[in-house]
Amino acid sequence: MLLREDIYDRLRSDILACRLAPGGEMREQDLAERYDVSRQPVRDALLRLQREHLVTVQPRQGYRVTPISLSDARDLLRFRLALEPACVAEAIESAPDSVLKSLDEFRRFSGNHEDFIAYNRSFHTALAHASGNRRMATALCDLIGQADRLVRVSISNLKGHDPAKLVAEHVALIDAMQKRETRTAARIIKAHIGATEKRVLPALKRNAVIVEERSS
Repeated sequence: MLLREDIYDRLRSDILACRLAPGGEMREQDLAERYDVSRQPVRDALLRLQREHLVTVQPRQGYRVTPISLSDARDLLRFRLALEPACVAEAIESAPDSVLKSLDEFRRFSGNHEDFIAYNRSFHTALAHASGNRRMATALCDLIGQADRLVRVSISNLKGHDPAKLVAEHVALIDAMQKRETRTAARIIKAHIGATEKRVLPALKRNAVIVEERSS
């Protein structure tokens, strides 16, 4: 892998995992030392991440990790609400039985919160690719990746901090998809995303690093 691609991937991963905190300031030299590289691949990565709205340029001051705003969280979740049910419907209509059967690996989960975030990302990414529609899958996978920060902020809102209810919702969706029950699957995935929004927004309101920003 090219050095600039590696630095981009590592920096993006650190932002999405909140190892670089939302709203936190970043300087090219500090990041170059963090990743043991020159400043040029760091600068290239920061400019790419600026285009993805994960990094904000501060003139004459450097950069900062783009804060998670309530408005951006709403926009992301509403976009996902429009796109993910469409991917599920495409999968039910067109995916081979073997592809739907492969979702069985997500029927069980064990591990800590960090493990759950990886499991959750993998499950929703699998749904995207099961659609067979490359453009829809690419757009949904991008949303899922950006939503990692929301998952980390909101997971503390789960009753008893236990993700078992979310896994059960995944299992119900897998059942409906394997039976090719389009309406049932649509109802489940829409309710699943709606419940995520109900957990995320209150959690964001309580988080000190979150800002509300809505351009006119």
